[in-house]
Amino acid sequence: MSVETNVRFDKESMARFFQGEPEWVAQLREAGYADYQQLPLPKLEKTKLDKWNVDQFVPYKEEASVASIEELPQNVKDLLEENNPNVLVQKHSSVICTQFDAALKEQGVLFMPLTQAVREHSDLVQKYLFASGVEKHKVSALHQALWNGGVFVYVPKNVEVKQPLQIVVWGEDEEVALMPHVLIVADTNSQVTVVENVLGADYKQPVVYNSMVEVFAQGGAKVQYASVRSLAENVTDYTYRRAITENDARVEWLFGDMNNGNTVSNTTTILKGNGSSTDAKSVAIGTGKQKENFTVRVLHLGTHTDSNILSRGVMTEESTAIFNGITEMKKGAEKSNGEQAENLLMIGEGARGDANPILLIDEDDVMAGHAASVGPVSPLQVYYLMSRGIKRREAERLIINGFLAPVTDTLPLESMQKRLSAIIERKLS
Repeated sequence: MSVETNVRFDKESMARFFQGEPEWVAQLREAGYADYQQLPLPKLEKTKLDKWNVDQFVPYKEEASVASIEELPQNVKDLLEENNPNVLVQKHSSVICTQFDAALKEQGVLFMPLTQAVREHSDLVQKYLFASGVEKHKVSALHQALWNGGVFVYVPKNVEVKQPLQIVVWGEDEEVALMPHVLIVADTNSQVTVVENVLGADYKQPVVYNSMVEVFAQGGAKVQYASVRSLAENVTDYTYRRAITENDARVEWLFGDMNNGNTVSNTTTILKGNGSSTDAKSVAIGTGKQKENFTVRVLHLGTHTDSNILSRGVMTEESTAIFNGITEMKKGAEKSNGEQAENLLMIGEGARGDANPILLIDEDDVMAGHAASVGPVSPLQVYYLMSRGIKRREAERLIINGFLAPVTDTLPLESMQKRLSAIIERKLS
């Protein structure tokens, strides 16, 4: 079945939006645009996208830079950790504010807008940009054609970035799409933590958030990526993340998906190198009539690889969510271990949720386990707390917070933990 497209851009307008980019970037965009016109929508488990907003948006809006963090609005400044010199803020299609520790620059660390990196570090970026193998479909092709702003992180061999690199993606204007691309390359035995906060206005018109994260962890490197997003009901969020690990490398994912609109999230880690590992923790709260589809997938290729997936969700009112956990062990991934758990709480008769733990095992000499649960708040737990003088509503809130704590308590910044806690309280109130 063909999918009708009606977007406010074409090849000529794209050339105006992104003029001055290297030829190889222009070719990537043109290929993405051609694929967008031909490829179908992604096929998701129990979620149909044919009536979702994919391409109805204003594709590009340039913004003026600000001289310092102090010129940012208070709601953006509140997301930033005090005394952290590493900050990058994107508004709509432009990175409007950056600051970076001079000592890290001297060590060869790069933390800059991706649009700048493709010009100033073209050979390095070209090796990795769109090289992680994200699935090809209409949504990812549209991102390849129109990504803007974005972030490039490169950490040289044996360098440890001790303070997190902070990213804020911020939207304000009606119908203007947000399409950031984050590219992280951690060289041998390096370490880095990247934290991302996403926020937008209380939009009255439809908006699309179409983002991608690519992580390349070389031998012995460790990358931690944490993201908290809270977008309005009229925002449709499509986010694709993919990491590739070499020998003894590790990638950790931490997500707080607090959107109020329809959401698709796909996070894939390829444990390519022997002894490499990954840990993925996520929480989500559904409200209203929103529909969400979350997939966390780990592909074990190397020997002695290790993975852990923990997903916690709370569905309220008439919200619906699908949580897919996929642990795949290919032939030759000997002595590997994979564990996963997907747990959902249903609050209200209209809430719906599916927890789907999936094991695909092609190797005998491995260990793998899974767990899943879907159900209401335990009446015995509520009764116990009420017997101690706690009112029912407060008892349920305490139980839910404890249910989410294994994820919320592991976020790397105190400001991020506070923001997530405040959003959870608001969504459950």
